[in-house]
Amino acid sequence: MARLIDHLPADWRDALLLGRAQLAEGPTPVLVRGGRLYDISGFAPTSAEAVSRAADLATVEGRDLGALDDLDFTRAWESDSEGLTLLSPVDLQVIKASGVTFAVSALERVIEEAARGDASAAGSIRERLSARIGGDLKAVQPGSEQATALKAALIDDGLWSQYLEVAIGPDAEIFTKAPILASVGWGDWVGVRADSAWNNPEPEVVIVCDPEGRPVGASLGNDVNLRDIEGRSALLLGKAKDNNASASIGPFIRLFDGGFSMDDVRQATIALEVVGDDGFVMRGQSSMSLISRDPEALVRQTTGSNHQYPDGFALYLGTMFAPIDDRDAPGKGFTHKVGDVVRVSSERLGVLENKVTTCDQAPKWTLGVLGLMRNLAGRGLVGASQ
Repeated sequence: MARLIDHLPADWRDALLLGRAQLAEGPTPVLVRGGRLYDISGFAPTSAEAVSRAADLATVEGRDLGALDDLDFTRAWESDSEGLTLLSPVDLQVIKASGVTFAVSALERVIEEAARGDASAAGSIRERLSARIGGDLKAVQPGSEQATALKAALIDDGLWSQYLEVAIGPDAEIFTKAPILASVGWGDWVGVRADSAWNNPEPEVVIVCDPEGRPVGASLGNDVNLRDIEGRSALLLGKAKDNNASASIGPFIRLFDGGFSMDDVRQATIALEVVGDDGFVMRGQSSMSLISRDPEALVRQTTGSNHQYPDGFALYLGTMFAPIDDRDAPGKGFTHKVGDVVRVSSERLGVLENKVTTCDQAPKWTLGVLGLMRNLAGRGLVGASQ
């Protein structure tokens, strides 16, 4: 069992945190406020509804589950534990993601494409591209005249890529990462496909928006990525990104208030740690201040007159962290192994901890919308009179 408070924001006692827990009755929205955990299902039976009514969460009454210091929480791989299970803090929200939002990740996507998914070819391609555009790309404002000029030069050099188009062009890459209810939370397994030989975690900030498209809070995410599959063809993005247990979010949604705002997201440092059963350890960090598109600009490209989300949405903001550390042999780079413990952390958002397995061995995704609605109806939380 784990002391969850060790995985919460440094100032968690002053934060307003929205999450979901697996209680005996079923999946339940919970709120951390003033150091205590509250079941707020009587106020909002789903996380999506709680987000839509976020303005009331600072004062809403709920069933007191106890002081967070006194509660034990269990990780999925701790089979003998009897603590509470924390779920992904989003449920009916659509799970979207933005890609190639940092210069470093843009270069790595170009490398994947050029290498056609072959990790051994990545090193030489990385050197050539970095020498040509690495310095220029970091300073380019997407959609600017400078970006247009750089695009023309790269086309002339035979170095243009569809990934550079979304990195410095006017339109961001926005895609659907996972179906609703398919994300996993803190302490759960994350999955990589067994047929992938080149993959990595993607530590990111996740912005959570209400049905009007307004950002109401932020969480941490791991957008598990299969580099070899997407590298073979960008048309395999769905196969590379949307798999069982491949989207992790948590531990909680930190709601925006007087002590935490979008400016804190813009200045956040995101750290990554991977610890393998083989003794391998990888650590790194990235700064959100280096993102090429502002978080609110990415939100605007996700929703608007062309696309609405009546239950709200969660948006991964992308990562600049593309691990290239050699794990098994020189030139082979990094790839996950079963048993890796992955920790994504940030001072104001906490620690998202998961353990790696293969998608076919991860717990099956079985609770869909119909199952959740039946559960909530059986608990008297939804119905014609609600």
